[in-house]
Amino acid sequence: MATAEKRVVISADPDSLTQAVADRFLNRVGTWGADGRTVHVGLAGGGIIGDVLTRLGEHPQVGAVDWSRVHFWWVDERFVPKGSEERNDALARRAFLDRIDVPAGNIHAVAASDETDDAESAAAAYAGELAAFGSEDVAWPEFDICFLGVGSDGHIASLFPDRPEITLTDRAASAVHDSPKPPSDRVTLTRPVINASKRVWMVLVGPDKSAALGLALAGASYHSVPAAGAKGTRRTILFTDEATAAQVPPELIDDQY
Repeated sequence: MATAEKRVVISADPDSLTQAVADRFLNRVGTWGADGRTVHVGLAGGGIIGDVLTRLGEHPQVGAVDWSRVHFWWVDERFVPKGSEERNDALARRAFLDRIDVPAGNIHAVAASDETDDAESAAAAYAGELAAFGSEDVAWPEFDICFLGVGSDGHIASLFPDRPEITLTDRAASAVHDSPKPPSDRVTLTRPVINASKRVWMVLVGPDKSAALGLALAGASYHSVPAAGAKGTRRTILFTDEATAAQVPPELIDDQY
């Protein structure tokens, strides 16, 4: 079985889920840093991801990690003014990043609406920053872990169903206008960047997410269910709780990860 095949890791409830994800994240990033590796992490926004970040910021082992070796990126951002509570980076800073000893240069935020002309220029600048950490093969870093929330419609990052951004393969980041979810203007990473990640960790809970979970596992068209097209090169894990995963086939459940 290919290691990148989608597998489901189930916790009893949302509280134990966020704790389990935080524990796994700190264990892996701490181990990689101790081995002298540079680590790249893709962060997402959203309620359950925010809860994971809060767990990380409060975790008793958070100070044991060498954060100087870890770079943080965002899979998408709302194109609003810097410091706005609507920005995904504001949530991540408050809940987690401001609580750890990480160099400012390791935090790679998307330009805000009061820092550049438009979402297109913000996306182009972010693509350039990603390229500075890329390789001869790809113009972006290969995220060691890429966090993704999943919407009830199956969207990931700001890649929404049946929208042109989900089909883009010629750029690392794209502007998004007239977003189905407010605010209207956003910047998102594209599928090639997400799918170059070594590990994609999707985190989703709630009765409204059960259908999206099932479609993602069933191999639905990524045009209609973007979460179905998210895949890490080594691991693709969907973290969820018992209630959300009630209909998941037992053979897709991974109780060892």
